[in-house]
Amino acid sequence: MSQQPFEDVAALVKSFADELVALRRDLHRHPELSWEEVRTTRVLHERLLAAGLAPSVLPAGTGLLCDVGEGPTVIALRADIDALPVADPKNVPYASTTPGVCHACGHDVHTAVVLGAGLVLAQLARDGRLPGRVRLVLQPAEESARSGARAVIDAGGLHDVERIFAVHCDPRTAVGQVGIRSGPITASADQVHVRLTGRGGHTARPHLTEDVVHALGALITELPAVLSRRVDPRASLSVVWGRVEAGRAANAMPETGEVEGTLRCLDAAAWTGAQALVEELVPAIVAPYGVHAELTYTRNVPPVDNDTASVAILTAAVEATEGPGAVTTTEQSLGGEDFAWYLSAGVPGALARLGVRAPGDAEPRDLHQGRFDADERAISVGARVLVGAALLSFT
Repeated sequence: MSQQPFEDVAALVKSFADELVALRRDLHRHPELSWEEVRTTRVLHERLLAAGLAPSVLPAGTGLLCDVGEGPTVIALRADIDALPVADPKNVPYASTTPGVCHACGHDVHTAVVLGAGLVLAQLARDGRLPGRVRLVLQPAEESARSGARAVIDAGGLHDVERIFAVHCDPRTAVGQVGIRSGPITASADQVHVRLTGRGGHTARPHLTEDVVHALGALITELPAVLSRRVDPRASLSVVWGRVEAGRAANAMPETGEVEGTLRCLDAAAWTGAQALVEELVPAIVAPYGVHAELTYTRNVPPVDNDTASVAILTAAVEATEGPGAVTTTEQSLGGEDFAWYLSAGVPGALARLGVRAPGDAEPRDLHQGRFDADERAISVGARVLVGAALLSFT
């Protein structure tokens, strides 16, 4: 493909740049949690209608699907639209106005990127320069265990889709750079919750009780240790606890206690067998203490395993729109991403990391922190790259 189409794309993205920044700031001011993205959905629906498109709201009432162009070949571009239950401490004009809720993972940026790509593609379609059909997937509830990606799939969102692309903000990568990786780029992310029950009693007579606290301590240390000996270490399976709760008094042994954490894994095969293994080990570890264990294991997402051909298309799109120096290799993360469900459904695709760190910004920022913010020039970068990937997929 000649360079001219990409120069035209750059000009179109530039024409929408201010609007896309304004949209991102509006979404940042009005974040909505998973499955509650009513206002966000309405704003996006109205803008797509104004562009002459025909978006459809997903059955749950939040999130959208919108096709641009015509043809049997469908390339999907996906963004997630939900926010997190995190306070926003930033001193910026677009800080969250919803107490305790914030776009702390960059989903407002992702949404602006895919909307911008859609507006550019709509113009190309009107000009007769879009050689196929592109589906905008504006997905709810990426942060929910009840995955929005699976809801999109159940609603037929992958029907006729031959390839799917997405970008995710990366606060460690400079704006203008796009991180690419073939193969696994994220990890699985499951939740493990264990509730132990037993006879409580006086700490002076532990032999007359079933020591829930001691059993919790054993479980907290032994489950990760035993898993490290039962699973291939190359899978990097790990359990990290985030909450433990038991008792209220120093001299009283409680009847119940709970521990909750996440299990993450880099290998899809090890992830597939992880639940059964945890279900075997938890009761065995606490059995010597005579307590009863109630395990709730929630399978959230498998690893995102980028398709090699899709990565090649993304790489070519970054080089064509941003220049060869914009491509950077990125590492596999232990974070989870429900984009994995689209790939697990048999649709080849790739997720790229979009650099959002501003030049000279030395403050350590990470995702899922209220201080997280993005250099908004990344929105235009992402839109150009995704439009480029769609066009290259049709060649």
